[in-house]
Amino acid sequence: MRPLPSDYSPFSETYVSLVETGDIKKMMTDSLPAMSAFLSTITEEKADYAYASGKWTVKQLLQHTIDTEKVFAYRAMCFARGEKQPLPGFDQDDYAAHVDVSGRSLAGLKEEMLLARKLTIMLFEPLSDEALNERGVASDHDVTVLALGYILLGHWRHHESILKGKYGL
Repeated sequence: MRPLPSDYSPFSETYVSLVETGDIKKMMTDSLPAMSAFLSTITEEKADYAYASGKWTVKQLLQHTIDTEKVFAYRAMCFARGEKQPLPGFDQDDYAAHVDVSGRSLAGLKEEMLLARKLTIMLFEPLSDEALNERGVASDHDVTVLALGYILLGHWRHHESILKGKYGL
């Protein structure tokens, strides 16, 4: 099952396009070992590295992926449970400006990312097809629970690619 373009915002195509068609629950579960393996390659020497002035450090980027995982999983939970109220958007730059990762350990950020993904997996595992097709409004756009799962997988893949390409990890 794959979400239709009408199941998410045009902006989210950036992430959905990075995910093959398949069983969202299996793909989510299968994502954890690869995520863990990649995170284990990030060394302390790179933790505070930014590839250009004004760009996030590795730790800041990891915090962003954690925040995004939590926000989108929350949206999925709300809509799967029948929430009809529109959910607000979030501005990644505002969130980043309001968190100081300098006191956070790289190990702690890696652990939190893995725990956030584990919780996302646990959220999706019991969902029926009906629940996956539930729809709500977030950031002023219609979105299905299934699409949120694809967005979550694609968002991590997008940033993993950036970490590999621009950060040299």
